[in-house]
Amino acid sequence: MEEALVAGGWGLLAGGGLLIGAFVGYDLRMSARAVALVMAFGSGILIAAVTFDLVTDAHERGGLTPTLLGALAGTGLYTGANVLLARRGARHRKRSGGQQPSEAERPGSGNAIALGALLDGIPESVVIGASLIGGGGVSAATVAAVFISNVPEGLSSSAGMRRSGRDRRYVFGLWCGITVISGMSALLGRTVLGTMPDAALAAVSALAAGAILSMIADTMIPEAFERAHLLTGLVTVLGFLAAFALSQS
Repeated sequence: MEEALVAGGWGLLAGGGLLIGAFVGYDLRMSARAVALVMAFGSGILIAAVTFDLVTDAHERGGLTPTLLGALAGTGLYTGANVLLARRGARHRKRSGGQQPSEAERPGSGNAIALGALLDGIPESVVIGASLIGGGGVSAATVAAVFISNVPEGLSSSAGMRRSGRDRRYVFGLWCGITVISGMSALLGRTVLGTMPDAALAAVSALAAGAILSMIADTMIPEAFERAHLLTGLVTVLGFLAAFALSQS
């Protein structure tokens, strides 16, 4: 039980990046180009976390087949859910410009955006909890990657929510709720996944990897490229290398 609580604490810490990003995006009003560059950097960090922590760990635990099947299942589930939410107004939930619809323009879009934010955040938190399985310490690289990548996610989404007319109570209530759920997801990742055999655990880790990669490609990179253009690749690689260096320390 103690390890589960520790996992929940790390999940809360990583989810706290959303609150920091929300404050910056809603109150400080960074330029759209600056938001895009931060989003590109966060994308690179998450790609590194997926590569060096999730997929590698899944392959070592369960071999190639569970890893491939899990990743395919993850991308399929995420894409299907994302398509449904996009049709209800959550397509541009990470965009910082005027793309997000207001509630008057698209009734129910606020709920869709909230569900989309949960869809994006839960796989990352589950992985933090799973990293404690086996008696080892939490993966500092994974926690740091999720925390740092959550900052631009919260930043960009909150800037877009402000521009679409959503008030402070909605924005910060949303991110506070998701931060708490991130902690709970990490706790469940430790308790539930800890009872699974290695092959099943590998498949779940790979499933999270597939979902996270799909999220990066569908929601983060488009926001970065729209404003940063040809700098997107450079800044994404810098984020990737920063996370890689952290994982090697």
